[in-house]
This record gives sequence, C-alpha cells and structure tokens, in this order.
Amino acid sequence: MKKNILEYLDFDAVNYPEKTAVIDEHKSYTYSQLLSVSRRIGTAVANKTEINKPVAVLLEKSADALVTFLGIVQAGCFYVNLSPDLPVNRLLQIQSVLQAEYIITDEEHLPLAESLIEKDRILMLNGLIASQEDLELLSKIRSKAIDTDPLYANFTSGSTGVPKGVVVSQRSVLDFIEVFAPLFNIDETDIIGNQAPFDFDVSVKDIYSSLRQAATIVIIPKHLFSQPALLLDFICDHNVTTMIWAVSALCLISTFHGLDYRTPNSVRRVLFSGEVMPYKHLKSWMEHLPDTQFVNLYGPTEITCNCTYHIIDRNADYSGGIPIGKAFSNEHVFLLNENNTEVTNTGETGEICVRGTALALGYYNNPEQTAASFPVNPLNKLYPERIYRTGDLAQYTAEGELMFCGRKDFQIKYMGHRIELEEIERAVSAIQGVERCCAVFDGEKQKLYGFYIGNMDKKELYSSLKEKLPVFMIPSSLINIDSFPLTKNGKIDRKQLLERKKRK
Repeated sequence: MKKNILEYLDFDAVNYPEKTAVIDEHKSYTYSQLLSVSRRIGTAVANKTEINKPVAVLLEKSADALVTFLGIVQAGCFYVNLSPDLPVNRLLQIQSVLQAEYIITDEEHLPLAESLIEKDRILMLNGLIASQEDLELLSKIRSKAIDTDPLYANFTSGSTGVPKGVVVSQRSVLDFIEVFAPLFNIDETDIIGNQAPFDFDVSVKDIYSSLRQAATIVIIPKHLFSQPALLLDFICDHNVTTMIWAVSALCLISTFHGLDYRTPNSVRRVLFSGEVMPYKHLKSWMEHLPDTQFVNLYGPTEITCNCTYHIIDRNADYSGGIPIGKAFSNEHVFLLNENNTEVTNTGETGEICVRGTALALGYYNNPEQTAASFPVNPLNKLYPERIYRTGDLAQYTAEGELMFCGRKDFQIKYMGHRIELEEIERAVSAIQGVERCCAVFDGEKQKLYGFYIGNMDKKELYSSLKEKLPVFMIPSSLINIDSFPLTKNGKIDRKQLLERKKRK
C-alpha cells in the first residue's frame, strides 16, 4: 500500500522517463526531470527546516510551481500555495495564520515576498534548483514518513475574517486519487488541461491523477480565460483530453458561444464542480461534444476534492436540477437534520455530512474551528469518530442520489469559490466612510451584492476593496442605502434587500 504520493513520481520516472509530465507557456519537465529537480529542491529545503513544517510557495501557476510542490514533499514538509494575484493584505492574513518559516519565490515576485517575510527567510527557486541532491538525506526523511503526514494546505474564507487553512494528508489524497483516476478511465494517453489555480483544490485532481496515471498536465495560461476564442485554440492545439474544471470556467466559453467558433474534439471527459451547473450551458457542451463523458462532482476542500459524483445521462431529464450523485468508494456521505437524526426519506432536507479517510486533518492553527466543523459523529455512540459537516443542504432523489438544495448558513459558492458573506461584510465595514455593510447573494442569477450605509463613493469603495479582498469576493454591485430593513427579530432582512435589488 502506498503511503506517499512521491511513489507515483518514482514509478513514472523509471517507466516513462522521457515523457512530458507538465508543460506551461514557457517550459516543460519530463518525468525524469521532475524527479531530479524535485530532489534538488527537496535537499535544499530539508537542510533549512524540519519535517511536517509548512513551506509557502509564491510563484505563478507554472511547471516550476509544480516541481516546487514536489520538492517540498521530498523534504518531508507540506506546501502552501500563495497566489501572487491575491491582495497583499490577504497574503499577510494567510501568513499570520501559517507562520511559515520560509517562502520560495523567484525574481519577479521577490518584492512581494519581502513584504510578507524577512529577507533571510526567502528561498530563491533558481538557487534551490542549482543545489546538489542528497539521496541519503531524502531517503532518511522518507523512511520516517507516515501516510497521515500533511501534504498541502489550502486557505479558504473564514467567518471571523481570518482565512482558514485546510490541512490535507498524504493518505487522504492517495485514498481519493486511487479511486478517482481509474473510475473515470484516466490513463497514460491523457492530456489534462489544468484550469484551476494551484490554491484551489480542483487542481489537486489534475496534479495527482496525472502523476498516478503517468499522464501529461498542460497548464493553461490564466490570461486566456478572458479570451474564449484563444482559450479554445489552446485546448485544441494541445489536444487536451481531460477537463476537470470549475463550472464558471466552462460557462465562460458557452456564454460567448465559443464552441461554435471551434470545438475541442480531442476532449474525452469533462468533470465539473464548484457550483451548480446551469443546464442550458451543460446542454451546449453536450451538443458540441456528443461522444464526451460529462460528470458533476461535489465536495468541499475539507473532504479532499470531492465526495460525490453523478455521471450525466444524455437521455435523462435534468429540468429539475442535476444531482450531485452518489458517494465515491470508501466515503460515507449522509444527511443529518437539525436534531442530529439521519435523514433517509426522499424529499426530506438535511445537512450533508461526510466520514472516512478523505477528511482533512483540520484547520491549521485553529483548534476551535476544527472542533466545530469536524465534530464527533452523533450517530455513533460507541467510540469517537470524526465527521465533517459541510453546511450544504441536500435531499435524496427517487433514484437514491443526492440533490443539492443550497447553504445552511451565509457561506456561499460563487465563481467556484466558497465565501463567507460575513468576511465580505467585515472588510467593507472596516473601510473609513462606511458605517455598515450587508452582503447578499442571488443564487438564481449568481450575483453578489453589497449593501452599505455611509458616505463613501462607490468607485472609491471598489478601489479600496481591491486592496483588501480577492476579486471573487468583491460584490458585483455595491448599493448605497439609508437604512437596513429589519426582521421582527431585529436582524437585517436579507430577503427584503434582495427583493429590492430584483425590482430595480
């Protein structure tokens, strides 16, 4: 039984040494190069820090970023991707939680790295790659590793205004990928077109499915996602066979009728997740790709990528919605009502809960939030067993599959990201000139609105928010109002605010 994802790389380097493992706009690595360079990086990192420590990576999404991740794993540490696209304040928040001893970066992002950590704690990628590998040291580190050691941490939105770092173990990824890749017949002939950012767990499926199957990852340049025609040219020219994409990225192409311009006929499977797929967009994709398999995936970061799947049946009626489906092997997905009683009846709503090996280790440096989100299973009175409460609601269909029914709280899924509305409200309210803010999400139109009281100009407010929040957390519309409508309990009436917006 495998206990480290590097076993995939070891196998590939021996059996497919000259095959391209990863390619981006500027460079590529074969599997033998990926192994060699990751060992050099790993040796240098191992000489700096201790095992199971976080090492941050401040690089553009690239082949170099991927080999850096693997180098950190070679050193017995776990990687945390810091996207250069995030505002400095956001990166500082993440680092305040993570307290990474070292950040790996390049010349382009050195000034940004220096704003996050002391200069002597910055490791330059070129220097790491130029190091000599020490196989004895790396072998010693690997011999001490166990499968529940952390592999990576992804930071998500937090309701307290502080990002949460979801720590995922080697075992959780191995357990999931060992099922995921074979289930959808991904093999060594596949070319996986990577869309997702490396700090978004959709990319975990790209990276480790490819490593397990000795496939090739093609990293699609992010600037193409604002140019549908060029994006399709890229997909077609690189003969992409597998797209494991966020719904919003697929809809970008179908919204602008990109498939009428050029159809990527090499694509054998499209797996989508992150939010509800609008059926008219799915139909457009299926009409243009009549022989392609389409799969709806569901699952939050805390359960390692996905916990359920539904393979699209081209003859089925999805006018009532697309099911999120059934559980992957070795994952138990069930529903609990407000009384912590299991929901089993068709049409009855309950919170989606998950138990099994795929559960994350918890939130980094945040025991209180970990205890709240990963409680003991209330259905098991005999011994302590952790579950993850997703906060998502669902019902069983007549076929026994799950149908997503929305959020239990004010956490939303927008543009493929999970967002706490409270965090947006705190950020807006903290700006001078704003008295109070209420963020409201229109799930039907997929619009995020920010209602605020204050004398600040909307354009100035937008500018201020760009320095505080990622783009996907900035409301698409800011509405200045005199006062908030209240419910009979004295709380802001969010439904009334949304109705007010719809009437305009």
